[in-house]
This record gives sequence, structure tokens and C-alpha cells, in this order.
Amino acid sequence: MELFFAPECLPFAIAAIMLAALTAIEMLCLLVGFSLGEVIDKAGLDEHNALAGLLSWLNVGGVPILIFIMLLLALFSMTGFVIQSIAHSVWLPLPALVASVPALLLSLPTVRASSRAVARIVPRDETYVVDLKEFVGRTAEVSVGPLDQGLPGRVRLTDKHGNWHNLRAKAAKGEPAITIGTQILIVDRAKDVFIAIPAPADLISTLNTTSTEQQ
Repeated sequence: MELFFAPECLPFAIAAIMLAALTAIEMLCLLVGFSLGEVIDKAGLDEHNALAGLLSWLNVGGVPILIFIMLLLALFSMTGFVIQSIAHSVWLPLPALVASVPALLLSLPTVRASSRAVARIVPRDETYVVDLKEFVGRTAEVSVGPLDQGLPGRVRLTDKHGNWHNLRAKAAKGEPAITIGTQILIVDRAKDVFIAIPAPADLISTLNTTSTEQQ
């Protein structure tokens, strides 16, 4: 704990605090059906310059940008504390600026490898393979809700390729609030927000029967 508050570890402590703050903010946003990560993704990084090339090499496109930022903060912080711990045990801690350089250089390739691994398990809102309109008519499960006519919640479903997607959704006009865990049917789309109704009982029964036969 003393190392955490030491002046020479200030950049790494700030990175750790930023990581905790971003995690807390995103969790609070998801509770009200809003995603900070989605806002950052929509801002885009379309500049064709050296920074864009570096970010592309780091695999920003493979994971949501917020997750990339959180990975970078976590790895930079951990690497910095390890460097200072080793320096302290061998001789004396390095100045904060001096320690930050190798911490950043070591964390960048690690972020690249980590983001590739995370990209395989993090559901994405969009894909170059599946058109968003193809989700209309499919069933899903409410993961963040309840769904009503206010702020969008979230539903989870798989596409025809078996890939998971996490989509923004609202209940259709006139429908009561749809609770978390409820099976829904996507009936329409308004831009990037899908409109849902509770899945009919006969449809759920058919899906359950199909799932049982496949097992």
C-alpha cells in the first residue's frame, strides 16, 4: 500500500484509479440501459494518421474502445508497479517519468495480445458479416432491463453463425415492462434500437423442443 501512494508510482496509481472509475461508471450506465462504451465507439477513430495506424496495430477494432482503454490502463498500472517493486528491492525506485517509459513500452504489445483474446468473447453490437436488419424476427433474452418505452435496455442473442450479440432494445408501444431474463421477439428496429415484445408461448415451446432435440 505504501508503494501505491509513493510519488514515484503516481502515474500508475492514477491509471489504476481511472480504471476503477471507468468500471464503476460503465456499470452504473448499464443499470439505466445506457453504455459509455457505445458512445465512445460511435465517436470513431477514422483519422488516417500515425496515431490511427498505431491504434489499428493495437487491435482497437477488435474490441470496443472502452475495453481497449481499460486494458491499457490495467496493464500500464500493473507493469509500472512491478518495475518499481523490482527497482526498490534491487536499489532505489526509479523516478516516475523514467519508470513510465518502459511500463508503457512493455504494456503496448501485451494490450495487443490481450485485446485479441478478449475480442473472441466480447459480444459486439455490429458485425461486417451480419446486417442489423437480420435480427428482426429473431428471439433474444433481456440482459439489462426492464425494457419499456423509456431508455433502451439490452438483449442477448446469437446470429446465424452462432456469434453472440448484445443489442439495445425497447418494448413495443403499449407493451408492459419486460423483465430481465424474459424471452422476447424482435419485431422492428428504429435506427440502432430494436423494438421487442414478449415471445409468444408457442414460439418459446418450439425453441425449447428444438434445443432439446439438438442436445
